[in-house]
This record gives sequence, C-alpha cells and structure tokens, in this order.
Amino acid sequence: MTPKAFHAMSYGVYIVSTWDNGRPTGCTANCAAQITSSPATVMVSINKDNHTNRCIADCGYFAISVLSEKTDPSVIGTFGFRSGKDFDKFSAVPYAVLGKLPVVTDACAYIVCKVVKTMDTSTHTVFLGEVTDADVLSDDPPMTYAYYHTVIKGKTAKNAPTYIAEEAPKDKYVCSVCGYVYEGAIPFAELPEDWSCPVCGRPKSVFRKTP
Repeated sequence: MTPKAFHAMSYGVYIVSTWDNGRPTGCTANCAAQITSSPATVMVSINKDNHTNRCIADCGYFAISVLSEKTDPSVIGTFGFRSGKDFDKFSAVPYAVLGKLPVVTDACAYIVCKVVKTMDTSTHTVFLGEVTDADVLSDDPPMTYAYYHTVIKGKTAKNAPTYIAEEAPKDKYVCSVCGYVYEGAIPFAELPEDWSCPVCGRPKSVFRKTP
C-alpha cells in the first residue's frame, strides 16, 4: 500500500471547536465533510489523543471554522501544535461565539453542529453532527490541504489522519515545534532576532538546520 495515494483525495483545513467546561478550545483538522442535505449533517474526524475529542464528547456540540487562503497561518499552528489541556488557544486567536459555540473569525465560513452519532476507529472518533447554524464570513477562497502544503509550506501534525512521517529536506531550517521549513529568499542567519515561525509563532531559536 502507498499511503501517498490518499493525498489525491480532497481535504480542507479547519478549526474544530467546542467548550471545555465553559472555556473555548479546539484543534486543527483536515477531515470534515457534509454527509446529508436534509437534515443537514456534517462529520469530522478527531484523534483520540486530542483534548478536543473528549471535550466534544462531553459538550455534545462542535463548530467547524473553514479557513481561507488568506487566514493567518499562525492560526493553524496555534490549534495544531499545542494542547488545549495546558494552553488557552483562543487567547491568541480572535473569535466570536456564533450559534452558541466559539468560532474563529479569521475564516471564510462556519458550521455549528449537535452530535447525533459517533463512530469509533483505532485512532480517531468520527463525530456526525446535525447542523444547527452556519454562515459565510468572507468571500475568500477556502484553503485546501494542498494549498497549505504547497503554498504555505506547512506540515501535518502527527495526530492528523493524513500524517506520513517524512525526512526533513537537507540544508534547510526546520521549526522543531511544528515542522515548518523555512525557504525564504533571505538567508536564515540574516533574519531579525524577533522573527517567528509563520505557522506556530515560535521564535527563531527553535529552528534547526537539517544535516
């Protein structure tokens, strides 16, 4: 089996959010899809190791913020490479409570769902939700998984269903937190000391030169 064959399928980039005992929390996801139109139902796949998984199960609701090509890449890093157990992700990202759930405002659309069924897999829980609210936030084109990788040069979190371990490219600087590869025109050594990773926001000091 060649896992890269799965990359030919269509994926987006989303922030799936919910409440954690009254505190907003969430995670980055790339597997979400509409299942039926009447009633409107949507599914998301969330890794069991993600704090968001348990919170969705406890809350019974989840929201999907559909990220656009103009979304600040740091949003993806904040929700994809830090745990909501010990970090308030929404403290670093603008949001609004829409449809009674926290939604990232730097997105092109949102969908709020009530969990009506779950499917258990070895590593992920698939939550099926009946849509209770949805709206468009901007006309910006939705970000695809391919755009995230080819244009933003972002990497996949290990908890994502499409994660494939890959060796870092040679002679390049790689963020040790999120895996972002710096390939800018300015030599890495000449970047200002206050420069930070565009995906996870960590400082220049966490980057490592590949052998």
